[in-house]
Amino acid sequence: MLQQRTLKTLTRAVGVGLHSGQRVELTLRPAQPDTGIVFRRVDLPEPVDIPVSAQAVSDTRMASTIGTGAARVHTVEHLMSACAGLGVDNLYVDITAEEVPILDGSSASFVFLLQSAGIVLQNAPRRFIRVTQPVEVRQGEGAQAKWARLDPYHGFKLRFEIDFAHPAVDSTGQCVEFDLGTGNYSRDIARARTFGFTKDVEMMRASGLALGGGLDNAIVMDDYRVLNADGLRYDDEFVKHKILDAMGDLYLVGKPLLAAYGAFRSGHALNNLLLRELLAHPEAWEIVTFDNERLAPAGFAQPARAW
Repeated sequence: MLQQRTLKTLTRAVGVGLHSGQRVELTLRPAQPDTGIVFRRVDLPEPVDIPVSAQAVSDTRMASTIGTGAARVHTVEHLMSACAGLGVDNLYVDITAEEVPILDGSSASFVFLLQSAGIVLQNAPRRFIRVTQPVEVRQGEGAQAKWARLDPYHGFKLRFEIDFAHPAVDSTGQCVEFDLGTGNYSRDIARARTFGFTKDVEMMRASGLALGGGLDNAIVMDDYRVLNADGLRYDDEFVKHKILDAMGDLYLVGKPLLAAYGAFRSGHALNNLLLRELLAHPEAWEIVTFDNERLAPAGFAQPARAW
């Protein structure tokens, strides 16, 4: 049986929110089988649990925000991406503010936290959402067109293409395909950082965004070049970060997907629309488990690989 996974022990981190600039403490704790991933706002007078789901996504401006009632947690996608990449099914995320800490701007620190706590198997079958029919969402026309789609696939792979009219981005790889069955998430994707442009910073800060952003937790570019002294971590770091984000956004559906994801100029909003479109068509998917691990897709049966 392909089993669910949680943490062996709890682990903690302290940082600041990328958009809020607030100091925040994060505690990752083991959870029972079939709990899913649950964010818990422990700073509120009465702690509030926010289980992840496509419907829980309440805002997609520059990040994925989930909420229930008045309680919100912003910028969940990098931690969710690490959970997807390492195959963590059940987890409590205790948080002392309204935004997950940005740490170094990638998911590498979350990968380290999860692996240092230890990932253990649980006595319950891992449930997957298997896509059985193509599902697609599109927005815009011509040069403004963007789209995202899911196709049936025995495994999980992502193909993303970006299109930025910027010298620093144009000189790098603009299209990447990553297959969880043949690639190594920790090595190939996790270290890709979020990025932004100096010309957008003032506008974002006027809107209450990017208050905690800087060269230590993002790739920052002026009109011509990357400003970070150490340059890029990957030759194609920009598009790899979009893969990282997409993995986190898609894992908000609450179960691992068996599908091929393809996207052109997509983002948090379109990724969530894609999940909602999928769920709105029950004939396009099914819940499956694997009693025989040998029948499971490559990349899911083995323990998460270290660096």
